[in-house]
Parts: sequence; C-alpha cells; structure tokens
Amino acid sequence: MQNFVFHNPTKIIFGRATIPLVGQETAAWGDHALLVYGKESIKKHGIYNQVTASLENTGIKITEHGGVRSNPTLDHVRTGIEKVQKNGCTVLVAVGGGSVIDSAKAISAGSPVKHDVWKFFTGKKSIKKTLPLITVLTLAAAGSEMNSGMVITNEATHEKFGFGNKRLYPKTSILDPETTFTVPPDYTAYGAVDAVAHVLEFYMTASDPATPVQDRLMEGLIQNSMDACNRCLLVPDNYNARADLMWTATLALNGLTAAGLGRVGFPMHMIEHSLSALYDIPHGAGLSIVIPGWLTWFSSINAVRIALLGKKVFPLAEADNYSDEQMARRTVVKLRKWFNRIGSPTSLGEAGIPKIDIEKIADNAISLAKVWRLQGYTRKRIEEILHLCA
Repeated sequence: MQNFVFHNPTKIIFGRATIPLVGQETAAWGDHALLVYGKESIKKHGIYNQVTASLENTGIKITEHGGVRSNPTLDHVRTGIEKVQKNGCTVLVAVGGGSVIDSAKAISAGSPVKHDVWKFFTGKKSIKKTLPLITVLTLAAAGSEMNSGMVITNEATHEKFGFGNKRLYPKTSILDPETTFTVPPDYTAYGAVDAVAHVLEFYMTASDPATPVQDRLMEGLIQNSMDACNRCLLVPDNYNARADLMWTATLALNGLTAAGLGRVGFPMHMIEHSLSALYDIPHGAGLSIVIPGWLTWFSSINAVRIALLGKKVFPLAEADNYSDEQMARRTVVKLRKWFNRIGSPTSLGEAGIPKIDIEKIADNAISLAKVWRLQGYTRKRIEEILHLCA
C-alpha cells in the first residue's frame, strides 16, 4: 500500500426526514442562496417545498437557477454565475443528482473570478476560491455529494471534461433515501452502473499490486451496488434498498476507495464522456457500453486482476479449475448480463450509435485523454476499445 492522505471535509446528514435541516446548515455559510436544481421532479414530489420552506424559515434569501440537464452544460453554468454575481449570492444549495451538484460546483468556482469558468476544465487556470455549497441528494450515482470532482459539457466544442480540486467539496450533504423512491427504473440502473464504474476504475488501474484492504472494500461496494439496485428495481420504495444504494454510491467516490492505491486512472470514463458529449446519452448508459469492451481489451494485459474480481464478486465453486483467462472472460460476461438484466445498454448499437462513428468518437476522446494524462491512450487504442464496444 502506498503512502496517502485521506481528508474529506464534507459533513453527511443521512436518513429520513433530514431535508428540513438544510436551512440551518446553509445559514452557517451565507444568507443569500442560489438554489440550483433540475426540471420539475423536485417540485412534483414535494422536495422543492421542503427545501425552500427550510431556507426561508432561517431567513435565507433565495435566487433560483433551475433547468440543469442530465449532462450539465457550460452555458447553463455561465448563466448561474451571472445570477450569483448580479444578485450577490453568498452560498449555493444544490438539490438533485450528480449533474445538479456538478453544475453548482462549477458555479461556485466560477463566481469569484473574472475569467471564463471553462479554463478550470482545460487546465489553464487553477481554483483559488469557491463559494460554499450545500447539497440535497436525490439520485444515487455520481458521488459528487461527497467528493471534490465535477464534470461539465461544453456544447459548442462537444467536449465533456471533468477535474477535481480540494475546494470543491460540499460543506454539508443531506442524504434522505426517500427522495429516490420515485427515481425511474432506467435512472436507478444508470446510477448503480456509475457507482460500479467508479470502483472498477480504481480496482483495475491501481499501480500498487498489494492492497488487500482496499480490494475487499471495493469488491464489497460492487456487490452492494448490484444487490441494492436489484432490490430497488423490484420494490422502488424499499427504504433499506434505496439507503444501501445511496450510501454505496457515495462511498464509491469519496476518496476512501482510492486511498493507498498509488496512481490511478479513469480510462472508461474518459471514453464514455465522448459518448455522452456527442450523443447526449445518460452517463450510466454510456458506461455500461464501455465497461465490457474496456475489460475485454484489458484482459489481454492483466487477466489476473479481472479474474480476482470475478472470483470475489461472482463466486463459483469450481473457480479453481478455471485459468485466469477463462475467469476473466466469465467475469466480463457476468457483468454484461447484469447490465442487460437491469436495462442498461451494452453496445454502441443498442444506444443508436453507428459503428461508423468510432473514429469520430476516438477523435473527441483523445483531447480528454491528454488533459487527464492517460498515457498510452492513443487514438488507435481508443478505437480498438470502441470496436470491442460495438
């Protein structure tokens, strides 16, 4: 295990009936909130009224900024920054899933500066100051409620870039599993896929080969993501299932899973970002397309690692009779079957993306590979992986 520093400053408030606490948590950081949310879902299901009532009861002025899309856009972030600067907002409150929280993070970083916020994503500027952020989570998926990362799509350039900075951690995140009871089956599935993908990225790309504590933690999180998702799809208002999925998705990307692994990378996310940037497909759906193809490609490099995952997550009595290559293939098949079972696509064709576009997708992906310093991911290699996703 490598040396590491684990520091996560986000306060988590977890459980039923916790949304009314958003007012007092926000009041500790400011008196005028930019309220960031998606479309009509939080209003339809009563979450909006709970949040605004709590904020108003603690004397907090509200400026609204709704309309965040599932692949959040740079233009919408820029509009939010303008609202903050025009109205003098001192704190942000994000009510939604990862897209909403990521948008709020970008607004919090872009509001104190004079340059364009996109310069943070391209590495031309570094974050020195942010506005404080409070979140109310309504979708188990991205883990943005307890991490320092954010992802935004520049529609003008068809680039979906993400990066992290220690100043982007939310101050407090409220996680009430009941807010996810009404999440539709497809987005419940996509959220679980996203959580699995976050753990897989660390598990497969860790540079230190001796991390048994982290390995068992990550294998357990993958199992819990799959099991909780299955239970949520079977009974959508199963509180314990929703709670398990919500907390698992948060733990998958709050820094703990990567501790001690050494250098890691996010190649599967890098490729998927091009799919959702170019075709606006849900992030989780794009990941379930990329994961089996990437693992198939990676099996020629490190079948042992994939085989270990398979033995732990998909145990088989006669596993000792399998070679690492056979076990690796079985693992990929098992994952693909699970994606299919929960209704998430596993090929470009299923998402309506023609095979002829592979070169275009690779051209788009190569720019993010450079920004993320994913050495070895040339255009040719990305195309090779994409062909395995077709």
